[in-house]
Amino acid sequence: MVTREGSGFDTRAGSRGNRPPGTVGRWLGAQTDSLGGTKIGRRVYRRLMGCDSLLLITVGRKSGAERRHRLACFPGDGGSWLIVAAAGGTVTNPAWYYNLAAHPERARIEVDGRIIAVRAGQLHGAERADAWRTIIAAAPQFARFQRKTDRELPVIRLTPRSASADPSNR
Repeated sequence: MVTREGSGFDTRAGSRGNRPPGTVGRWLGAQTDSLGGTKIGRRVYRRLMGCDSLLLITVGRKSGAERRHRLACFPGDGGSWLIVAAAGGTVTNPAWYYNLAAHPERARIEVDGRIIAVRAGQLHGAERADAWRTIIAAAPQFARFQRKTDRELPVIRLTPRSASADPSNR
């Protein structure tokens, strides 16, 4: 797995968990993700699984192509957002996790119709434990996803990048 120094992306696949989605499940997920960036999708998917949601825009680690994923999100410290690489409790991390690991500085999110450049970093230790308690209090289904797999579900903090540090804003 490719990781960037200091980003903390180090969760490996587990040995127990739900099976990853098959062809139909991947197709359905792609349809949902593509709709998420449209006006209708923003209205329909503003809340996902009873939680606020955001559209995560990553760069594919192998293809370099832009990828979009609608995810449940939770408020983090200092105006950041927290997301969970749950994949419904599958044995493997979702593809977007590996995209963020390869390119943590090239992520963007769409929230309330605004595109925001973010820096991604995985939480560990006490910081992850505090965030996890907040997440499962707001969305108990994530605790069920955790029980289905033996991998620790990664909690990712998305922190806004400053406009001056973001080359895509120039």
